[in-house]
Amino acid sequence: MKKYFTLCFVLVVLNLPAAAWGVTGHRVVGLVAQNHLDKRAKRKIASILNCNSLAEVSNYMDDVKSDTAYNHTHDWHWVTILPGQTYEQSVKNPKGDILMKIEEITAALKAHTLTPAQEAENLKFLVHLVGDLHQPLHVGDRDDQGGNRERVTWFGQNSNLHRVWDSDMIEGKQLSYSDLAGFLDEPSKSQIKQWQAMSTLEWAAVSQGLLPQVYTLPEDKKLSYRYSYDNFDTVQRVLMQAGIHLAGLLNEIYG
Repeated sequence: MKKYFTLCFVLVVLNLPAAAWGVTGHRVVGLVAQNHLDKRAKRKIASILNCNSLAEVSNYMDDVKSDTAYNHTHDWHWVTILPGQTYEQSVKNPKGDILMKIEEITAALKAHTLTPAQEAENLKFLVHLVGDLHQPLHVGDRDDQGGNRERVTWFGQNSNLHRVWDSDMIEGKQLSYSDLAGFLDEPSKSQIKQWQAMSTLEWAAVSQGLLPQVYTLPEDKKLSYRYSYDNFDTVQRVLMQAGIHLAGLLNEIYG
């Protein structure tokens, strides 16, 4: 019985969907965005979210995955654009994808016609999806479920490439989300302006451009200090970019 239980547990764990950035990473994105809101947007968002911060609501979209009422949102977290294709040329998921939904939710929030409950939930979705967009493996270019099927070990423990980028590297630093956010390099005003002028499709291209780096793995697929050393600066940069991108969208909607 014990062996049977263990096997079932492993199978369940291996088939769980990944939650981009994990709790800590999404909170970092929310905190960075919160710190770059203009005063008008900050007041309006505080009212919509009942004074909860963007960091506090950043994991809502993962939290509700266990509720069957949200099954239709599971595919919204990612998109696959195969080599040689543009997003426009790619086969669209009828259930939606991350690019489609960021655009739709942004338009819905800009229209200001949602009920208070709908607006709060759509805002929480947007906070999460913008974070997801900047995790390179959520804008995949191959048929491996965004790195979930790329089995690796992380400091001797079974993992997969997606989880390494979601949480293994971040949690390995043993930092709170506020500590990690405080360690990020603050961009210049001109850099912030440039980032916030980029479209969602342009941000997706930036994420895909990181995939060769992400998939540069040793032959034995044993990842530890070296992989973190080679990639953690990138993790920090894209977390900052996600927060700046999110703040730009929210200032546009509510500022």
